Amino acid sequence: MPSNTDGQPGPGTAPAPVRSPGRQVVALLGLLALSYAVCMLASIPIILNSNGWFAGSVKAPWMPAGWMFRAAWLSLYAGIAVAAWLVWRRGALVRPVARMYVLQLLLNLAWPITFFGMYPMLGAAALWIALAVIGALAFVLVLLILRFGPVSTAAGLLVLPYFSWVVFSASLNLYSAIHN
Repeated sequence: MPSNTDGQPGPGTAPAPVRSPGRQVVALLGLLALSYAVCMLASIPIILNSNGWFAGSVKAPWMPAGWMFRAAWLSLYAGIAVAAWLVWRRGALVRPVARMYVLQLLLNLAWPITFFGMYPMLGAAALWIALAVIGALAFVLVLLILRFGPVSTAAGLLVLPYFSWVVFSASLNLYSAIHN
């Protein structure tokens, strides 16, 4: 990532557009609301199946406790929203980057639907489909890091824990796909 401070535009970048404090607060709250709406929707198939097929499934030995997932995802959804907000403040959350941002939210929503929700219908095939979904999510996050970082170092760094958690979750998914 280029060494860019959030207070000064880097070489070849336009200065940040002036945004009123009220508009900045509304934008941040909107991005947080969008992230948490996806979080709530994504939790439905998890809640519906965590005591069903998933409770009796073979899990990876490095699988953390359920409460860790809730805590991690709550902070990661906040982090990605703040990252997008930092990029928006610079006027750089435009078409291709905004689409990537929305795509990562959709892929994040699709993963629990495929992993938890589709398993009762498709069996192990759902776990392999979920692995493809989480792999695509990881790829889009790399693209977001590469797009956010040059605009705002803090934004690029905020995506890194999310990416790391997705890779960790992919390892759990792979283990489940192989052993169930």
